[in-house]
Amino acid sequence: MIEKEILDKIKPGAKIRVYEGRIPFTGIVIARKHGNEAGATFTVRSIVLGVGVEKIFPINSPAISKIEILSSPKKVHRSKFYFIRKMSSSKIREKLGISI
Repeated sequence: MIEKEILDKIKPGAKIRVYEGRIPFTGIVIARKHGNEAGATFTVRSIVLGVGVEKIFPINSPAISKIEILSSPKKVHRSKFYFIRKMSSSKIREKLGISI
């Protein structure tokens, strides 16, 4: 189970590392859905070998062993960051102010 203080920091624009199994998945949270209820999820996007990869993680998943918050945005103006799918990493860095 994920701690409450980490769940509060998982919001769009945050860069996180999710440990699920042996290999961690590092990326930017682009969406958080359904609050803290049983079916709540968050979507993480990363660029792997030049290809955009998105993974949807359930919050209450027993497979997630640990989540690290690498950076979080100061102020978020949108609830979903789907617009970064069409942007390059340098444009994302410029717009959000975070490193990818």
